Amino acid sequence: MELVREGLNRYRLPRRGKMRVDGIVYVNEKLKRLLKEDKSLEQLADAASLPGVVDPVVGMPDIHEGFGLPIGGVMAVDPDGVISAGAVGMDINCGVRLIRTDLVSGEFTVPQLRKLMDRVEDYVPTGVGKKGRQAGATARLFEQVVHEGVRALIDGDYAVPQELEYIEENGCLAGADLGAVSPTAVKRGALQLGTLGGGNHFIEFQEVTEVFDREVAGEFGLFPGQFTVMIHTGSRGFGHQICTDFSKSLLPVAKKYGIELPSKGLACAPVESPEGRAYFAAMACAVNFAFANRQVIMQDVMRVLADVLGPAERLGIRLVYDVAHNIAKWETHHNRRVLVHRKGATRALPAGHGDNPRIYRGTGHPVLIPGSMGTASYILVGTDQTAASYYSANHGAGRTLSRTAAARSITRDEFEKSMGEVLYNTRNYRDIVDEAPLAYKNIDEVVDTLAAINMTRLVARLRPLAVIKGKD
Repeated sequence: MELVREGLNRYRLPRRGKMRVDGIVYVNEKLKRLLKEDKSLEQLADAASLPGVVDPVVGMPDIHEGFGLPIGGVMAVDPDGVISAGAVGMDINCGVRLIRTDLVSGEFTVPQLRKLMDRVEDYVPTGVGKKGRQAGATARLFEQVVHEGVRALIDGDYAVPQELEYIEENGCLAGADLGAVSPTAVKRGALQLGTLGGGNHFIEFQEVTEVFDREVAGEFGLFPGQFTVMIHTGSRGFGHQICTDFSKSLLPVAKKYGIELPSKGLACAPVESPEGRAYFAAMACAVNFAFANRQVIMQDVMRVLADVLGPAERLGIRLVYDVAHNIAKWETHHNRRVLVHRKGATRALPAGHGDNPRIYRGTGHPVLIPGSMGTASYILVGTDQTAASYYSANHGAGRTLSRTAAARSITRDEFEKSMGEVLYNTRNYRDIVDEAPLAYKNIDEVVDTLAAINMTRLVARLRPLAVIKGKD
């Protein structure tokens, strides 16, 4: 599929065949060449063929092939359009949370970092299928959590009311209904609150190495040399099962409503149909679970820091922000109410936008962009120009190798060289080689793609010191 250049780092995917609208893809020349190696443009065109889709569908700089909508894809639909599980993703509300401290990273020795890593693993189970360390207590909160999100954790001492303003949607997406969720999904989720999972999820100790905008960084509580913690995880087996269930159940539903599906991965239903409302209600449950999951993990990390380094108040520990990736939300864009599907994309509201939390109304909320394991992460803000992408930015670097290809082709020497001095928590590199930096695009190029055309503004760059991951 051919892209038509429209300006620096911006290309149009012209409407053709059964496409109802155009596509817009934000890539530089090097990233554009990578699009020939997968089917991400075909998937973007498929999304542009769905009923009610709004012009245009958008591909972020980290776009790559996924299931249904490409990862790094943004699709908005009118109220008379459709909702698709495959346009939200398997890991519903996979997201990122950043914790700041008053500590200086240069004061930490390797043994101290190792001790922190070991203690965090004592608190936070890692890897696929693991149960939470406090599974009994959190299981009792499960039903309340999926309906109320982080607010349900306040009485259990996992959260304080002030933290809600530092979380997208205040930590709760309205419209959740556990009655729309299968017993299998409930069983998988009830015991997993407070767990990291596997794949690209991580807990990372980081250092702020560069500040690009001192005023905005100051509002976020960031300074050069600072020790920070980033948490990247989602709704675990709960959200995965919900997506699996609805990706299957929505296939015959499309036929029922006379919808011609461009691919099985985009199984969908009219937004306002009983089936469409059921998926939204189930998805919202997973969104709220994921916000709460990151909240519980943050509390455990704060306990570790306090146990090892001293009282949390003296350490200056607080939440900077928490953003969602895989989600569908009702928003207003270009004076029309639309349902925005962001799959592997992050909301990026500019300063002054009314949907910003009060504390970040003057700056725009922090946009958290994690790098691949062993590479830098970035803090950005959106600009008025970001309106062209439904106020969305990329969610990370984006893969260039599948997990299978990475595990098969990356050698131990290549893996260790790519990690440099970054500490990691497993003795067997095979457990995490599929997440090596070599399997991902260059995060600096991906981030610069939007920054170069003023769709985002750089605030700070963070480098990894130590990373905790789970076996997939």
